[in-house]
Amino acid sequence: MILRKILTAACLALVALSGASAQSSRTIRVIVPYAPGSGPDIISRLMADHIGRVQGQTMVIENRPGGGTLIGTEAAARSAPDGNTVLFVANSFVVNPAVKPETAEMARGFEPICYLAGTPMVLVVQGSSPYKTLDDLIAAARAKPGELSLGASPQSSLHVAFEMFKRSAKINMTFVPFVSTGPAINSLLGGHVTAVFADYPTVVGHLKSGTLRGLVTSSAKRVEPIKDVPTFVEAKLDKYEADIFYGMVAPAKTPPDAVNHLIGLFRTALNAPEMQPRLIEQGLFKVGMCGAPFGEFMRNAVGEYTRIIRESDMKPN
Repeated sequence: MILRKILTAACLALVALSGASAQSSRTIRVIVPYAPGSGPDIISRLMADHIGRVQGQTMVIENRPGGGTLIGTEAAARSAPDGNTVLFVANSFVVNPAVKPETAEMARGFEPICYLAGTPMVLVVQGSSPYKTLDDLIAAARAKPGELSLGASPQSSLHVAFEMFKRSAKINMTFVPFVSTGPAINSLLGGHVTAVFADYPTVVGHLKSGTLRGLVTSSAKRVEPIKDVPTFVEAKLDKYEADIFYGMVAPAKTPPDAVNHLIGLFRTALNAPEMQPRLIEQGLFKVGMCGAPFGEFMRNAVGEYTRIIRESDMKPN
């Protein structure tokens, strides 16, 4: 009897190991619905590089920007739920259902993997701009209604931040849509827009070098690397506290064992000692919320954005 139990346990262990080996031998496609060089692209490649180099699991990044992230999201939703495809998600994943209710069912269908890291949203202007402070920008916008412009991705958390800023400051600025933050920053540097609401990783180098200046951040408290930049509340705007979240989800009906395998890969990479300084260098702050709690976080975020968007009367393009 004891021998039979030992043999049974050994067989089960071999089955588990063979299953894990089969999963790790496959290439996992990471669909990133953002442009190369963006904050989502940066952290996706950090994770994929570590997972491939240290854990032996090959991951291929597939950038599919456009449609307010819906092009990449729809591609992931149509993928086989076999654990070989994951979708990178950020705030647009929960903003889209709030702006476009017809996308809500698709978003609900994904399986939560991990909330990897968060990062601030920052309102930036050129370093050579005459707007030294947020009050300078607000005064100019009030003096010239509609003449100043702000760029950001449409129907994104950055767009929501702009609407909140515009409403609470009681100003009229023209919104200029861009497919992602990178092109918006290029337009700002070229003098084609007045300001941009950006995800911090995209502008961290510019802020350090002085080519861009931060005027306000949406974080609950000041961010240490840019501690001279006030929050919404400190700037005497309506209370608005929202960071950008960066995470991974899998297509609906991905088997639990495949989901757990993916969670293990990302959690291990995120907790690696060398990962923390690399994240901080890119303006990313580790979170590590995985599985069901991440799913609950996203459901709550949809509700909060639905309320904010309804109150700001923000309309889809």
